Amino acid sequence: MAAAKMLIGGEWTDSASEAKIPVVSPFTGKPFADVPKGGREDMRKAIDAAREAFDKGPWPRMTARARGEVYLKAAQLLSQRAPAIAELESRNQGKTIKQAADADIPGAIDNLVFYAGAVRTLDAKSPQEFLGDGTTIFRREPVGVIGSITPWNYPFPMAVWKIGPALVTGNTMVLKPASWTPLSTLELGRAFAEAGLPKGVLNVVTGPGEEVGAELCRHPSVDMVSLTGDTATGKKIMEQGASTVKRLQLELGGKAPFIVFEDADVPAAVEGAIVGGFVNGGQDCTAATRLIVHRSVREKFEKGLLDRVKQIRVGDPASRSTDLGPLVHASHQKRVLEWVEKGKGEGAKLRSGGSGAGGKLQAGAFVVPTVFDQVAPDMQIAQREIFGPVLDILEFEKFDEAVQIANGVEYGLAGSVWSTNVRTALRAANALRFGDVWVNDHLPLGSETPHGGFKQSGFGKDLGADSLLDYTVVKNLYIDLTGQARKGWHYTVYGDPS
Repeated sequence: MAAAKMLIGGEWTDSASEAKIPVVSPFTGKPFADVPKGGREDMRKAIDAAREAFDKGPWPRMTARARGEVYLKAAQLLSQRAPAIAELESRNQGKTIKQAADADIPGAIDNLVFYAGAVRTLDAKSPQEFLGDGTTIFRREPVGVIGSITPWNYPFPMAVWKIGPALVTGNTMVLKPASWTPLSTLELGRAFAEAGLPKGVLNVVTGPGEEVGAELCRHPSVDMVSLTGDTATGKKIMEQGASTVKRLQLELGGKAPFIVFEDADVPAAVEGAIVGGFVNGGQDCTAATRLIVHRSVREKFEKGLLDRVKQIRVGDPASRSTDLGPLVHASHQKRVLEWVEKGKGEGAKLRSGGSGAGGKLQAGAFVVPTVFDQVAPDMQIAQREIFGPVLDILEFEKFDEAVQIANGVEYGLAGSVWSTNVRTALRAANALRFGDVWVNDHLPLGSETPHGGFKQSGFGKDLGADSLLDYTVVKNLYIDLTGQARKGWHYTVYGDPS
């Protein structure tokens, strides 16, 4: 078994307890590596290192260009290692090698290249004499020490989404990757260290969330916490950070609507539903899990969808011919299958899947592509985030009904609209209360496009130049231009007008 170490204060280290966490392959069900089981002592050491690096180190005082150059060096190193990192990501998380190698890893590296340049355009308002007797300058400065907690569904990209805008703006960071999928994040830390990032600027601590994660959220030296995770975890972090009034950036759960209107290109919508619904095994907060289809085209859409589902190749994620690998962990597989049983119990009709994989794949944490129809909007499978390859087909007749169903969940992360009528598409897109809305497609996100939710899907943005604003604070700087000891307004405090 390969043994990894944590990155604390620029040093690779084991935990103080020397305890380990096994890293299990979701395909074989067997451990193939281990990482330190960090505890509160390790987290405090990492926070102290980040605090010192921010308060005394060079990183926050470097120019945007100099910080960007470190990013470009890290991106170059990661590009050279991309095939190995993709293989590691696939083996650890269960996603297919073609998704890891052709989408996730290169996309994340591009994010770093984007931030290296975007930070050089970050500014506040130009100096002006708003008050007449002095110049006002609005400065954007780093927040301080950032605590980041990343999820297990996209380990490498999500770490980049947090590190990217945070460090390039001059902050320092302690990052806790998900315990199930820590390996590629440690490789990201290695590339930054080799690229010349000063010691203590980025610290990576592995360990259980209830211990190291809670310490990160409560510690008074941490100025901000950034999380990508489920809504329940986001609520817990808000409570933990309340005592020290931390800034928060939260990208939480989703239950994406996928509205197919009567004038939609149905074959295109079917293709979009397959891709949008089963991406990453459905373990995606933006996954198209609620297929809200107009009554007049529902039968045609459903037939096309079920035909395409039969063509999805389930198997070894290391093979490029595989379309759907295992879920991340056996315990998550169990949870998803429990949701399938709840759906049946609620009266939804199971049209495809609903089980694990048999034969040679039995040891893996598989759930085969699953489709329900006759789903009512108030059923729990249509309201809650299942986070697996489970799609629900709902039916509507009127435009307002479709919008009401789409908006009728606590989430507001992403959704899509399918129509060949520009007016219908724009009306629906404008009415949806979601942070990302696609028209005649589902999923595209680029380095330049801000991503974040409404409602209980959180607040703040990942990706795009807008995310830089989350990791900076505005300072109001006023400079007197008169040179006078007594200003004209001083009489309002004491004395008489001059």
